[in-house]
Amino acid sequence: MTTDQISQFEKKIIIRNIEREDFDKIIALQNICFPNMGPWKLDQLESHVRTFPDGQMCVELDGDIIGSCSSLIVNFDDYLEQHTYSEITDKGYIRNHNPRGGNLYGMEVMVHPDFRRMKIGRRLYEARKRLAEQRNLKSIIVGGRIPGYHNYSDKLSPRAYAEEVLQQNIYDPVLTFQMMNGFTLKRIITNYLSDDADSENFAALLEWNNIEYKPSINKTLYKMSFPVRICVVQYMMKKIDSFEEFANQCEHYVDVASDYKSDFAVFPENFTMQLLSFLDERSPSLAVRKLTTYTTNYVELFSELAVKYNVNIVGGSHFVENNNRIYNVAHLFRRDGSIEQQYKLHISPNERKWWGINGGSSLGVFDTDCGKISIQLSSDIEYPELSRIVAEEGAQIIFVPFCAEDRQTFLRVKYCAQARAIENQVFIVTAGTVGNLTHVENVDIQYAQSGIYTPADFSFSRDGIAGECSENTETVIMAEVDMETLERYRKSNDALSFKDRRTDIYSLQIRT
Repeated sequence: MTTDQISQFEKKIIIRNIEREDFDKIIALQNICFPNMGPWKLDQLESHVRTFPDGQMCVELDGDIIGSCSSLIVNFDDYLEQHTYSEITDKGYIRNHNPRGGNLYGMEVMVHPDFRRMKIGRRLYEARKRLAEQRNLKSIIVGGRIPGYHNYSDKLSPRAYAEEVLQQNIYDPVLTFQMMNGFTLKRIITNYLSDDADSENFAALLEWNNIEYKPSINKTLYKMSFPVRICVVQYMMKKIDSFEEFANQCEHYVDVASDYKSDFAVFPENFTMQLLSFLDERSPSLAVRKLTTYTTNYVELFSELAVKYNVNIVGGSHFVENNNRIYNVAHLFRRDGSIEQQYKLHISPNERKWWGINGGSSLGVFDTDCGKISIQLSSDIEYPELSRIVAEEGAQIIFVPFCAEDRQTFLRVKYCAQARAIENQVFIVTAGTVGNLTHVENVDIQYAQSGIYTPADFSFSRDGIAGECSENTETVIMAEVDMETLERYRKSNDALSFKDRRTDIYSLQIRT
C-alpha cells in the first residue's frame, strides 16, 4: 500500500493541555459521563487553566475530545484526613493551588463511554504520573468515588466494600481501575462529594507514590505559618550622600525586623527616590531615568539582606526601565533567595506627568513560607476588583507600599485598605514614607500612618487594627497575624462577605 492509502486508516490521538476553546466540549463530556452530577461552570474551568494549566489535560481523537482530567498541587498535610471535595478543590476553583506543594491532587478523570476500551483513562493517569515526576512531587492523591457501593450498602460498610474490591471479589469501575494503575488505599472518607448518590457520599482516599521523588534538605516547604509576624517600616525621606548611606539605613531596619524574629519586613513605595538627593538632576523625568541605573544595586542589596537576616522583604518599590519605558515595580525578596516582581497597574496623574511612568499589565499571587501574598502599590488598593481577584486566588495577606503627599491622599489608601480587608477577609499591610526631600524636584512632602489591618469581627483586633504607626514619624510597627484564625473565620457563619459572594450572578476575571 502507498503512503496515501495507509494514511486513510490513521487515527490521530493526542494528549494535550485543555484550552479555553475546549470548555463547551468538556462540559458536554461531563454531562455524558456523570449525568446525575453537576458539571463544571465556565468560570471554574477558566480558573483551572489560569491557575494551573499543566494540570488540566484532555485526550483528543481526530479532533474530538474523548477524555479529560483535572488536577492541582497541594501540601496534603495542610488538610484534614476527612476533607471534603469542596474544601480541597476550593469549591472547584482551585485558587488554593500551591505550586510549591508536595502532592498532586486529582480532581476528576472522565472518559466518553464509547471509548472506554481504548485505555484512555490509563493514558491520562500516565500523563499525571509524568507531571508528578517532572515537578518532583512526592505523590498523587485522589479521593476516588466508589460508584458501585450503592448496590451493596445494605450489607457492607464502605470499608468492607473497598476490601472486597481489593480482593477482586467485587468490581468497582473507579476503585478497581485506580488500583490497577498503582494506587493504594489509605482510608475511607465520609461526606466527600455531596451529589455522588451512587457512592452514598463516601470516597476512597488513594495514593500513588513517586519512586523518583528526590527530597532536598534545602527545599523550603511553603506551608501556612501560624502566626506571621510583620515589621512595617515607616521610612524617613531625608538627604543622603551615597548609595552606601541608603544601604546602611535599610540594613538597620531589616536587622531590627530580624531581631524581633519577623517573617516580613515591609518598606514603602518610591522610597528609593531618596537616592535623587545626591544625583544632581533637576529635571524630574531625567532624574527618574538616572534612578533606574541603580536597579541592580537595589536588587542585590535587598536579596542579600533577605538571606542574611532570614526575613522576607517587601522592598517597597523602585523605578525600573524596560524597553525604554519606565515602570514602578514592587519586589518581594524571599529569605530563600528567590525574587518576585509586581508592576504598579494604576499610574497617578503626577507619575505620568512628571516622570513618564507606565502601568503594568499583570497581577500576581506569590507563595511564601508564611502563606500566599499579593502586593498592590498605593492607588492599586483603591480598585476593589484587584483585591477580590487575588483573594479568590488564595492571597491571605495583601501588602500595600504607598507614598502620599497629604492627609487626603493618605486617607484614600487607609480607608480602601480597611475596606479590602473586610470585603475579602484578608490581612492588609500598608507602609508609607515620611519626611521631606526639599531639594529634589517633585518629591516635596510626605504623609503617612502605616498600619496592619484585619477583618472586623470578634476573632480579630479591636477596630480591625492589629498595629498602627504614629503619624509622620520615622518608626517601625510590629504585629502578628494568625493565618489559622483567618481560615477559621472564612469558614464561620458570622461574617460571610467572601464565602457568600453571588458568583451565580457576577464574577471577575483578568483579561488575557
